[in-house]
Amino acid sequence: MKSSSKLTYADRLRRRVRILWCVAALMLVYMVVVGETGGDSRIMSRLAQIVSRVLFFGGLAWVVAAIVRTNKLLKNRAALRESQLQELDERNRYLHDKSGGTVMDIMLLALLFTTLTASLFNMPAFYTSFALLAAAVLLRGGAYLHYSRAPRE
Repeated sequence: MKSSSKLTYADRLRRRVRILWCVAALMLVYMVVVGETGGDSRIMSRLAQIVSRVLFFGGLAWVVAAIVRTNKLLKNRAALRESQLQELDERNRYLHDKSGGTVMDIMLLALLFTTLTASLFNMPAFYTSFALLAAAVLLRGGAYLHYSRAPRE
């Protein structure tokens, strides 16, 4: 197997599609497990019901859309090159890094999972997790806007 530094951009996209398929499968397994273990909808607040549906079904829709978009890129050489240039663009990488980078991406995913799970089982934990998720999104968005408008150092 090739090391990640020797993979072509198309190979990396194919690997990304396989990972996204795994994520979609895990999301469906999660839904079944939660359905079987029983999140009690009688204790869920209206906000928790809305947030849990938006997070789960919105996340699943995003994963499917990413799979479709990536597969279309793999079929179109010109779009593939354009996507590679955009992904490797120094300004985009700078903005991503300054607004939290990979660590913030992982933190947001963890908070999404925690918020979704808490919304099904425990309202105080849900409100805490939801507040942290909202704060993280606002901080990331604010940092991104700040650095996208500021002259580069």
